Amino acid sequence: MNFQAKLIASALCVGALPFAQAADFEDFGRVVNVVPQVQQVNVPRQECRTEYVQTQAPAPERSVGGAIIGGLVGGLAGNQIGGGSGRSVATAAGAIAGALVGDRVDNANTPNSGGVQEQAVKQCRTVDHWESRTSGYQVTYNYQGRNYTTPMSYDPGDRVRLRVVVEPAQR
Repeated sequence: MNFQAKLIASALCVGALPFAQAADFEDFGRVVNVVPQVQQVNVPRQECRTEYVQTQAPAPERSVGGAIIGGLVGGLAGNQIGGGSGRSVATAAGAIAGALVGDRVDNANTPNSGGVQEQAVKQCRTVDHWESRTSGYQVTYNYQGRNYTTPMSYDPGDRVRLRVVVEPAQR
């Protein structure tokens, strides 16, 4: 090749340098250190407990049917016994006595008061519950004799895959 052809080829190569594409490839770096990035996260939860308290039970309803029937029967009986002006007094006394007897017979098995009963009361409250969660990793790796540190979302293990980009330096 003559000198003139070499000169033209060299000029073409130098002229094509700005158009040269950057080359990239994959390689691996050796992991030197991995530090988990830990955050404290509040996860509130409910704590509940059941207490038993004593309450006054309501009194059961008493029946009035026995008092009404007893009052009628007692009034009729008093009316038959009395005579003259004492008849109305005997009728009234018989009605009262009959109502009392009828009420006692009708409500003999019904307690007068409801008594005391235990009632379950559930009490809850929200408490803070802090948990440690790993949000990522600070990874230090060695590539061609130099250490680099980068955050990562996972622990890469003993080596980390790298994408290496080679491009000419700008002046």
